Order: sequence, then C-alpha cells, then structure tokens
Amino acid sequence: MNKEDLSLADLMSGLMMVFLLIAVVFMLDVQQEKNAMGEIALMADQSRSQLNHDLNEEFADDLEHWNAVILEDNTVRFKAPKVLFKIGKSTLRPKFEAILDDFFPRYVRILQGYRDEIEAIRIEGHTSSYWYNTDDVVIRYLNNVELSQQRALSTLIYCYQLDAIKDKREWLQKMLRANGLSFAQRIFNEDGSENAEKSRRVEFKIVTKTEEKLHRILVKHLEE
Repeated sequence: MNKEDLSLADLMSGLMMVFLLIAVVFMLDVQQEKNAMGEIALMADQSRSQLNHDLNEEFADDLEHWNAVILEDNTVRFKAPKVLFKIGKSTLRPKFEAILDDFFPRYVRILQGYRDEIEAIRIEGHTSSYWYNTDDVVIRYLNNVELSQQRALSTLIYCYQLDAIKDKREWLQKMLRANGLSFAQRIFNEDGSENAEKSRRVEFKIVTKTEEKLHRILVKHLEE
C-alpha cells in the first residue's frame, strides 16, 4: 500500500469517526430532551393535580348553586347562559356579577400560591353556532366571534375592577387575557347534535409555564 492509499484510508476512517461522534451526540441530545420533557410533564401533572384539589376544596359548596364545574385541567366553567348574559348581549347580569364577587377574589388567592408556575389566566367566551334568522355560516361565525369576545372582555373588566383584588392588580395585569372563541369549541350531545345551551358559557382557564416549556421543545423538533 502506497502513501496515497494510506492517506485516503486514514481520511475515510477519520470521516467515519466524525460521523459516528455526530450521531452519538445527536442521540444523547435527543435522549436528554426526552428526559427533560418527561420531567417537565411529571412536574406539570403533580402541580395540576394539587391545584385541582385546592380549587375543588375551596369551591365544593358553591359549584352547584353557581351552576359551575371544575374540569380536570382546572378550567372553571360557568354553564348557565341565562344567568350570565341576556341573549345576544354582553352586559353581565346581576346574578353573574354576584357570583364573580364571591368567586374571583378567592380564585385569585388560590392561584397566587402557584404564581411562579402560571403563564396566563384566560377568560374565554363561548357561544353556540346559532345566530338570529340566518343560516349563513360566515355571518353566524363572525357575529359570534364578536359576541364571545365582548362577553369575555366584559367579564375580565368586571373582575379586574373588584375592590377585593385591588392589591393583586399589578400581577393580574400580566396574567389576565380575554379570548372570544365563537363556536370553535361547541359541546355536543351523545347523538352528535350540538347542545346549544351548554355551548354558551364562560370559562376561566389557566396556562402554566410548564406547558409553554413543552410547547417550545416540540416546536424546536418540528423546525429541525
């Protein structure tokens, strides 16, 4: 074997080692990210479970007469549309105002115990897919977008102005969001038909920082 053949063989061997090292580093990086995702998911689940316990313990005696429910993801759903607003209107009814007077300060107090873990508190307005005297889906959707957004915003404004939480307003300025979802997340009956009554609702939803971390990792993988 001459010197040129030896040099070529050495070069090929060197390149193979480089590729092998790159593959090993890549696999280790992927494994580390998988481990990180697992740890983040575990922490998120533990925190979510504890918060769910705290919310249910605090509001156990109130949910029935508020016509509300706490979901597994800690969403607080107010599901009595005739109590919340007049049909097609976004002004809070007095009974809903009275519920928020009681609910929101206590809700904020609990969430403050998790303040380092919370990214946002979303107040969401949801509607049915119906609108007055029209079958045009574009009109129905856009009008319900506007209505649901106005209802979410009216709820946020009322809650934010409560005297009972005035010492929490600086924190809430960073946390509170008002989102109108129109009929994007309708509720359906067992036969697959829309349940218009249940679809018209207001929800208080929590977005955690652990969810944001998982989202960033997933986005990174999708972009690679």
